[in-house]
Amino acid sequence: MMTLRSSLALLSLAFGCAQAASSLPGFAADPSGTSVSGLSSGAFMAVQYQVAYSSEVVGSGIVAGGPYYCAAGLIMNAGICMGSVPLVAPNPYLMVGAAQSYAGLNLIDPLSNLAKDRIYVFSGTKDTVVYQKAVDATVGFFKEAGVPAANLQYVNSLPAGHALIIPSFGNPCPDNKSPYISHCAISTKDYDQPAEILTHIYGPLNPRAVTRSGQLISFKQSEFGTSAISMADEAYVYVPASCQQGGCKVHVAFHGCKQSAESVKDDFYNKSSYNDWADSNHLIVLYPQVNKSPVVPFNPEGCWDWFGYTGALYATKSGPQIQAIHAMVQRLTSPVSAQVASAQ
Repeated sequence: MMTLRSSLALLSLAFGCAQAASSLPGFAADPSGTSVSGLSSGAFMAVQYQVAYSSEVVGSGIVAGGPYYCAAGLIMNAGICMGSVPLVAPNPYLMVGAAQSYAGLNLIDPLSNLAKDRIYVFSGTKDTVVYQKAVDATVGFFKEAGVPAANLQYVNSLPAGHALIIPSFGNPCPDNKSPYISHCAISTKDYDQPAEILTHIYGPLNPRAVTRSGQLISFKQSEFGTSAISMADEAYVYVPASCQQGGCKVHVAFHGCKQSAESVKDDFYNKSSYNDWADSNHLIVLYPQVNKSPVVPFNPEGCWDWFGYTGALYATKSGPQIQAIHAMVQRLTSPVSAQVASAQ
């Protein structure tokens, strides 16, 4: 009988990691355990997805991101939402009001679902891209929306710049530059942000994998969203060996601006520690991709839509990018695909 490791190797060939020639397969993942996280524009998107699908999402990790619907569909509000306008900060109460209105129109799930969710929020003291007063408003939003204090963790004292913090590689802690991945230490211990996010959402984790057992698969993302909404043709998913038979949870990791594969290659979706922790903790990690676009207005840096470049309903279930992500998650939670089953 073929082993899980060898079948995953065959899957790698079948899916063509370099060519993204195949569809995203189903892995019978657990639909009750989905979570999200992201950096920068990816953090804004993680907030939007968490709020829009709060009945399906159990938690989120927000790294340097502002509150829900902060820009209200206007690019001119971006500076306020990033905390760069002197003496002006985002108003979380207005954002909660907007979310309540959308919920009343059934465009997002009821905010009452957030009371059971677990939220991790991070802002580095040296971040000069999304300043701390903007991230403070994110914490204020979730508090006002009903997230209990015990479920909300805010880390805001680490002297980090604008970056995902991992132990294995990256820029020095205070940097604010590409690939927007840095390494920092607390009392000589390396800070591992994916571990902190996943632990806060799911509880104590098994030790991270020293050697990964699973497979990083590329797939045809254009099936779910096209360049018309800035989505790349290709995206990635990490599937541990233990997840091929079904039952694993899904975590969606949103990259930041200038951080998709076209900008930083595999630094975000392969070299960070997400996959190491996923491998030993029965998690599938989905890495959707948004590229820079010469066609889509206001997206020259490959950012997720947190200010309305895909349409007025961008922060709701009707938002094109949110629809695409939800469809990908649904695919992963669907029955094991024939090509996966045949390789086992």
